[in-house]
Amino acid sequence: MYGAGIAGMFVLSFIIGLTGALAPGPTLIATITASMREGWTVGPRIVIGHMAIEALFVLFILVGLAEFIIPYSAYIAFAGGISLVFFGAITLRSAPAASLEVPAGEVLTSPYLAGVLTSASNPYFWLWWLTIGAGFLLDGVRGGYLMAMAFMAGHWLADLGWFTFVSVGIGRGRSIFSVHAYRRVISACGILLVLFGIYYIASFLPSLA
Repeated sequence: MYGAGIAGMFVLSFIIGLTGALAPGPTLIATITASMREGWTVGPRIVIGHMAIEALFVLFILVGLAEFIIPYSAYIAFAGGISLVFFGAITLRSAPAASLEVPAGEVLTSPYLAGVLTSASNPYFWLWWLTIGAGFLLDGVRGGYLMAMAFMAGHWLADLGWFTFVSVGIGRGRSIFSVHAYRRVISACGILLVLFGIYYIASFLPSLA
């Protein structure tokens, strides 16, 4: 049962992490920009920088705040569900105009540094971790640290898989990834975000009563 719980957390975290990774933002722009110049290895290197700042944030939650915020985890989870629905709606709305074009003037130095800076400067990143991410992470803490590790493994695998896929597609002349396919994926993930948000809200409503 415990193993099934860990596997379930990993799969759910991967799906939720993928919907977050797919959202258009500065990290995606940095990946596209650098991949056009440096090839497919840019994606994994940017993700390493992204993972570094996430690891610090997770450590802060687990070591510094977990014991204080666990009593309020149902409220955090409820806020996370609302955020999922909100971001899902935004994702669906942005899908028809989503583009793989690089804005003029975008400059990238180190992909590792770009992963850190584009994450830290993205309000979506902070809001996601303070609501959705914190809710799932606290669920993992209640189930044991192996459960929390399964959450992070699934989340990071989603980031690594998506940004590597983008950098490979861009680095090879977009022969395997068109803008139309990108828009379809964005739309599907927007729907998933809304559905998961509704499920999450419904799951924690009894705890708030």
